[in-house]
Amino acid sequence: QVQLVESGGGLVQAGGSLRLSCAASGSIFRVNNMGWYRQAPGKQREPVAGISSGGQTSYPDSVKGRFTISRDNSKNTVYLQMNSLKPEDTAVYYCNAEIRTRASLAFFGYWGQGTQVTVSS
Repeated sequence: QVQLVESGGGLVQAGGSLRLSCAASGSIFRVNNMGWYRQAPGKQREPVAGISSGGQTSYPDSVKGRFTISRDNSKNTVYLQMNSLKPEDTAVYYCNAEIRTRASLAFFGYWGQGTQVTVSS
């Protein structure tokens, strides 16, 4: 069994910052790619940032230069530092990780429960 637990969401004014964390726990053998997604009301879930096991990162243009993803492989944890937040960043943020458990030979995608980020104007 694998769990991803997110923390760090909340309410912030435009221009402010928040840092999200997501820790994976359970019978983990290896963690591959990790990432953050978000879903605003009435919209589809969209990728926000991704990071490979080797530390390569990717961002969509909408957050490039404002958001930074990082990970601590010793803790199976991924972080998202969000700066210069805008009202349009308001959404539920989900973490995702590709995980191989000790009982499996394959990697499967797991999702966190989501954390609300609200940016006021």
